[in-house]
Amino acid sequence: MTKNTIVTCALPYANASLHLGHVLEHIQADIWVRFQKMKGEKCYFICATDTHGTPIMLKAEEQGITPEELIARFHKEHTADLTAFGIGHDHFYTTNSIENKQCAYDVYNKLKANNKIAVRTISQLFDEEKEMFLPDRFVKGTCPKCKAVDQYGDSCEKCGATYSPTELIDPYSAISGSKPVLRESEHYFYRLSEAGEFLATWLNADGRLQVEAKNKMQEWLEGGLQDWDISRDKPYFGFEIPDAPGKYFYVWLDAPVGYLSSFMHFCEQQGLDFNQLWNSPDTEIYHFIGKDILYFHALFWPAVLHDAGYRTPSGLFVHGFLTVNGEKMSKSRGTFITAKTYLESGLNPEFFRYYIASKLNNRIEDFDLSLDDFVAKINSELVGKYINIAARSAGFIAKRFANKLADKIDDESLLIHVLSIRNEVAELFQAREFAKAVRLIMKIVDDVNQYVDQAKPWILAKEAGKDQELQQICTLLINAFRIISVYLKPILPELIGNVEKFLNISPLIWASLEEYILGVDINTYNHLINRVEPTMIEKLVTVNESSPVAKADNINYEPVAETITIDDFSKIDLRIAKIVAASHVEGADKLVQLTLDIGNETRNVFAGIKSAYNPADLVGKHTVMVANLAPRKMKFGMSEGMVLAASFEDKNGGLYILEPHDGAKPGMRVR
Repeated sequence: MTKNTIVTCALPYANASLHLGHVLEHIQADIWVRFQKMKGEKCYFICATDTHGTPIMLKAEEQGITPEELIARFHKEHTADLTAFGIGHDHFYTTNSIENKQCAYDVYNKLKANNKIAVRTISQLFDEEKEMFLPDRFVKGTCPKCKAVDQYGDSCEKCGATYSPTELIDPYSAISGSKPVLRESEHYFYRLSEAGEFLATWLNADGRLQVEAKNKMQEWLEGGLQDWDISRDKPYFGFEIPDAPGKYFYVWLDAPVGYLSSFMHFCEQQGLDFNQLWNSPDTEIYHFIGKDILYFHALFWPAVLHDAGYRTPSGLFVHGFLTVNGEKMSKSRGTFITAKTYLESGLNPEFFRYYIASKLNNRIEDFDLSLDDFVAKINSELVGKYINIAARSAGFIAKRFANKLADKIDDESLLIHVLSIRNEVAELFQAREFAKAVRLIMKIVDDVNQYVDQAKPWILAKEAGKDQELQQICTLLINAFRIISVYLKPILPELIGNVEKFLNISPLIWASLEEYILGVDINTYNHLINRVEPTMIEKLVTVNESSPVAKADNINYEPVAETITIDDFSKIDLRIAKIVAASHVEGADKLVQLTLDIGNETRNVFAGIKSAYNPADLVGKHTVMVANLAPRKMKFGMSEGMVLAASFEDKNGGLYILEPHDGAKPGMRVR
């Protein structure tokens, strides 16, 4: 029996362009959905733009347009970008819709009727100039833990501490710059604290979450769940809460409700029964999301659905982040790559689909886009190996046999070999182990190319009386190419669409794997894809580059500190230090443990440079350290100094430890 499956991605926020990290998630979901549809399953791929909240309201105000105009612009842009990358949504809607308002009200009213809504008075920072309460990320100040300045109201980017905005030292509004005041306001809370028993059972269901995600959520449960503030005060762009003038649903309530409302709108258009499909036990519902929003989707969302009487998701498929050339995407290095700038570089969007598929697995791991590896993989595997099978055989079919394939193949052993992986490839696609599937497919591609090298059709073409053998070999290769194209179709839908036109065949589905094409005419072969040229990568980087000289306004320069005297400076003892040992610090996200030789002794120092350096690469290097800094006791041990490093405040320019010129020796003082 064919089952129904509903698949969603996280809703892209409608106040900025999509970058390749967003596209990665949609590609992962799209490959999986396309595989389901190739098997003949009824699979609905639903998404929408996330359109509410303070950031959208303020950005629209800044640009002198309405929030509706802003979200319409980004909805159009997101739709175009995702379409260009071959994302085959069945429906891509918006959360600023009548359906979403109705769904949000329905969910809220059912929660309220189920005694799951509480009203409490809370104290918040208020911007008197803008006349609005400030969300956490719109308050900045000095970290109460490490005293770093210009930190956000919920966490410190310097030391990693979390806190409430009211704990900041010298807080100020990130909107107006004014000093906020503390005011009281009534807020509406969802009683998430009462959902622990349900969530403990829900999380432990087979296939619900990856192991590492489940473990993380268990930590939250064991730590005790807090009630969730689902309201915001005006001014706010969103849906006003029923019977609560001036109060609006916080975006994290009506955004996931957008999964329901977008599917509802799709059902209305298609004449389908939304309630029957969403709530049927025969329907599977899967959310593809990034690890940064796991809390909302694994705790808050299923609990809300359950308490409102809706069907909960069958599972969450959580992925990691995308890095470029081994580092976080950076504007200054030209590696903060948007979907639009990738397309403008002239690169085929399906090349990114293939590269990402070759990296993706079903675990929560970060994925790196190495631009050099990208070029090598596309040119070698797709152009040089896969497409080469067709290129090496189609020419003979056209020139010698008027594009007609042989009526039969005497030896089918190669095709039997190519088909031998079909079940394993299907299992890997189903399990979202796309990288393993790609490796297996490319191993078969190598085997087919090895057969070509052994059969040597170019030699047969020169020998008299070998036409039948030549035609059969080329027909055999065309059929092998066709089978491999079935395997690759979920990853490369546009390319395989062109393959189908070239072979003059119906759209390939999984059931058609063993249908050979014999005795029929194919079309004349034309280049299906071209190689990636270095100039394309250069253009990609150039388009994204934010040069410190050309675009200094994009860099967050820190103000020069207060003037000091030479006597103040002379109190700091800076020494040349040789790094004689370096290692990761277990349990620390940012720290590397260094053993520094400063001539007459060694020092142990914990340095927050893990994001920029592999400890093994540091051993043997010289650097500069503050030698007379008071030792600091940390939970990992005593830190006996500080190494010097340079960075821009926002870290977009990277992090670089100082290295002296050759000739500097451990123990030398820097004056």
